[in-house]
Amino acid sequence: MHKRGFQKRNLFMLAYIVFALLPVYWMINMSFKTNEEILASFSLFPQHFTWANYKTILTDSSWYSGYINSLIYVGINTVISITVALPAAYAFSRYSFLGDKHVFFWLLTNRMTPPAVFLLPFFQLYSTVGLMDTHLAVALAHLLFNVPLAVWIMEGFMSGIPREIDETAYVDGYSFPVFFVKIFLPLIKAGVGVAAFFCFMFSWVELLLARTLTSVNAKPIVAIMTRTVSASGMDWATLAAAGVLTIVPGAVVIWFVRNYIAKGFAMGRV
Repeated sequence: MHKRGFQKRNLFMLAYIVFALLPVYWMINMSFKTNEEILASFSLFPQHFTWANYKTILTDSSWYSGYINSLIYVGINTVISITVALPAAYAFSRYSFLGDKHVFFWLLTNRMTPPAVFLLPFFQLYSTVGLMDTHLAVALAHLLFNVPLAVWIMEGFMSGIPREIDETAYVDGYSFPVFFVKIFLPLIKAGVGVAAFFCFMFSWVELLLARTLTSVNAKPIVAIMTRTVSASGMDWATLAAAGVLTIVPGAVVIWFVRNYIAKGFAMGRV
């Protein structure tokens, strides 16, 4: 009886993995085909294998510049988000002050709000101060959503650290900056890794703000991928190759923070 239940769980897990990975495999499969083959026949493997689609992306500046632009503003956003969220999360986890729960809830409501709500204010503000079509414009806009998320995640990790550690460090003569960097930060590195991962992923895949606040110089890859329609039709093969290359940065980040994410699930913050 136990063996039958184990087999059912394995079968269910296998079916889920196949269901989840099938779109990824199909995109990889399409990326090595020509548009003619994609539209002409249904095949599980490329009949006429080609690297031309990847060559187009890696040699055409209008394509590869999109990846560079995305990595720049995503990196800026992630660094600023974690830097701002660390002291805020520490304050929420260690101190009680007037309206602390209300402020914490207000932060989360920003994360719940659709980006389209803030599109017009950002557009008008950036047009006025001259930030349109810059990497900083998108990075700052994404802070509105990533900082609350980072604060919420890291506050949970910090609350799991006993307060006695803070008091012992102060008794031993540590100043707060030294204590925070040398003692406290290593204890919550898992929380920092998880928060950085989610900030990276949101900023990497977000389309509406990134597309509206940029035009040429800082155009991200998610916006460039929407311009594959021409008079001759959709360039499916190049779009598939671009999609495969878009997955790579996220997969690399997941690989480095995989253990931290598992700990986040265990602590109930992911």
